[in-house]
Amino acid sequence: MAKKAAGFRVEHDSMGELRVPADALWGAQTQRAVQNFPVSGTPMPREFIRALGLIKAAAAEVNGGFGLLGKGAAAAIRASALEVADGRYDAQFPIDVFQTGSGTSSNMNANEVIATLATRNGRAKVHPNDHVNLGQSSNDVIPTAIRVAAQLSVTEQLLPALKHLRRTIERRAKSFGKVTKTGRTHLMDAMPLTFAQEFGAWASQLASAQERIEDALKRLRRLPIGGTAIGTGINADPRFGRAMARTLSSLGGTKFESAEDKFEGLAAQDDAVELSGQLSALAVALMKIANDLRWMNSGPLAGLDEIELPALQPGSSIMPGKVNPVIPESLAMVCAQVMGHHTAVTVAGQSGNFQLNVMLPLIAYDLLDSIRLLSNSMRLLADAAIAGLRVREERVREALDRNPILVTALNPIIGYEKAAAIAKQAYKEGRPVLDVAMEHSGLPEKQLRKLLDAAALTRGGIHGGGSGGG
Repeated sequence: MAKKAAGFRVEHDSMGELRVPADALWGAQTQRAVQNFPVSGTPMPREFIRALGLIKAAAAEVNGGFGLLGKGAAAAIRASALEVADGRYDAQFPIDVFQTGSGTSSNMNANEVIATLATRNGRAKVHPNDHVNLGQSSNDVIPTAIRVAAQLSVTEQLLPALKHLRRTIERRAKSFGKVTKTGRTHLMDAMPLTFAQEFGAWASQLASAQERIEDALKRLRRLPIGGTAIGTGINADPRFGRAMARTLSSLGGTKFESAEDKFEGLAAQDDAVELSGQLSALAVALMKIANDLRWMNSGPLAGLDEIELPALQPGSSIMPGKVNPVIPESLAMVCAQVMGHHTAVTVAGQSGNFQLNVMLPLIAYDLLDSIRLLSNSMRLLADAAIAGLRVREERVREALDRNPILVTALNPIIGYEKAAAIAKQAYKEGRPVLDVAMEHSGLPEKQLRKLLDAAALTRGGIHGGGSGGG
């Protein structure tokens, strides 16, 4: 029985007695970590706490089924752990991200909170180590929690958001029909394409990102639970790892597997690094989309002014009427953060010394933060930017008509050098390329109009036939 003092109670662990806030569900080991790591003020994320709760619930169920844990204790632990997983006690998980590298403090935080709840709700005292942590070690629980949390977050948050954004882009691409615009390479005028082609490239980027992420999940779902301290499985039933994977699959509603080599799952976090890399690649794609939108929306007078994004808020505290592309800007910052997270996860991933990685909490936090940021931002981009943008067709058509690069279609007939001369003159005089070509190409107007039809040029191929050299 803990000794009580004003506002506090006295708990003890293997290092001795310690004062704990009277209303805290945690015990001495959690309190030591709270006092030892006043670093960032940022606790472990909700998704990670959920994963810990699911793991402890699964372990109680499995150990109870094996007869290693009494039915009453197993049921009380399972019920309490599921309450933790549901988010009812997140305030009882105060330990800083920047803690012991194994995450032992967070594992014991879960063990102590669940033991307190199970003791209250059951008929006998539940011990955090002997009962809640039975058959487990922080060294296999925390790497497992990283994988469980990340897999659930990807399947429940990231992939649905990614698919929603891709479908929104594809739907808007179709709505633009065959509206043709000036293409750009090096930020300079290039051959024409349709808005559907331009938006379609974005959708294809996202489809490729989805495939890469789904492929990474095939390795992420291999759980090292059952390896206990270093991978040998000491103090765990030999059936524990496989039973845990089955039970977690049921509790989480997604597929998990028992890792064949538990040593790898403890010592190396390459699976998490791989997923982080795919998130960074997704961020690269999204940054490209965000910046394309910003350029296309630039103006309205001195920029490209090809599209108009929905006006969401005033853009300046001093310039009246100014409206900025705030959603793409927000997304670009998220992408930068995700890329930075991947650098940190990469460094953390190579910090496995012999049988254990010792930057597990950082990997967990940055990986889950990337998933959350990308998920939220992709839905915002879809709903607050892409869905409501408007194409300024008159401005687009005017720029296209004056695009001297259309003369490229004349290359097969009049040759590169003559075509280049026409393009330069059209640009110098600010005249449509058709007008200059009618004066200097030697081709009839009807043929020139056909050759310089921008919509036809978006379909590729060789136009006009014949050869003029070059």
